Amino acid sequence: MYNSKMTEFWNGRVDSLLIKESYRLHQAVSVIEPTQLSDAQANIAIVGFSCDEGVRRNKGRLGAAQGPNALREGLSSIPLIEENMVSIVDLGNIECEGRQLEAAQVELGKIVAQSLKTDTATIILGGGHETLYGHYLGVREAYGKEAVIGLVNIDAHFDLRDYDEETSSGTMFKQILDEDKKAKYFVCGIQRYGNTQALFNRADAFDVTYLYEDTMTEADLAMEFDHFSQQCDVLLMTLCMDVIDAAHAPGVSAPSVFGLHPKAVRKIIQLITNNDKTTSFSICEVNPSLDQGGLTVKLGAYLTNEAMVGMTRGK
Repeated sequence: MYNSKMTEFWNGRVDSLLIKESYRLHQAVSVIEPTQLSDAQANIAIVGFSCDEGVRRNKGRLGAAQGPNALREGLSSIPLIEENMVSIVDLGNIECEGRQLEAAQVELGKIVAQSLKTDTATIILGGGHETLYGHYLGVREAYGKEAVIGLVNIDAHFDLRDYDEETSSGTMFKQILDEDKKAKYFVCGIQRYGNTQALFNRADAFDVTYLYEDTMTEADLAMEFDHFSQQCDVLLMTLCMDVIDAAHAPGVSAPSVFGLHPKAVRKIIQLITNNDKTTSFSICEVNPSLDQGGLTVKLGAYLTNEAMVGMTRGK
């Protein structure tokens, strides 16, 4: 189901109505419907995916469906310091009804495709990590069946599980790689104790490029990502917040005790979004109902803002 009523989430302190150097992010946001995108000529489009049906199927802790609106509130008060982020549009939420995950993913894909076809940097606020499959559908529709799509994931987990019985928040990348021979997968932050040996074997069989959270260096990341990006026509980027150490991000479906530090994740986002091939960014697994003092929501909002800056700066 589509819900366009997002205005109430974009509010906050106003230092000036006239001096743009004093603006906060909420002052640059207009709430519109996807059909108005062409006329809006926006720099950034935001769409929410209010769903944790995939998390339920994956036996995770529910609550990520509240993530999109909480992230909007977290974004609202951030100072608008990037001069290229002058026009931001909010396209509303896709809300998963009951257990109709697959239909909701298709609906999300249509809005993402509409946004990308207007050459607008697109931000998707999840939702469980099942958000990624709808994100992918939109990128594929926008860039055609011949484009090589690079799937760039910051995650503790491969999300390459089987889906013989049903899809979930742990199956999306296997779904895509099974269906799409022009998709390539790069993931950084993988935890040795967060994935079975069978999943490592599957990643190797799919020729996945992966970097471990405990040995990854900035130099390794830059080298591996540069090699990967050269093989792709376009890139999509997705962040699963459970990649971050639980001390900094407690409000997620599956907290990580050996997760990455937020500053490391920030550097990864900067590297990837500064690449001209990066079209879009999704943030997933922010669960306000499990958060402590709003810490995960605030961190998620700041990392999302980092992606927005990266995708608009100098482009």
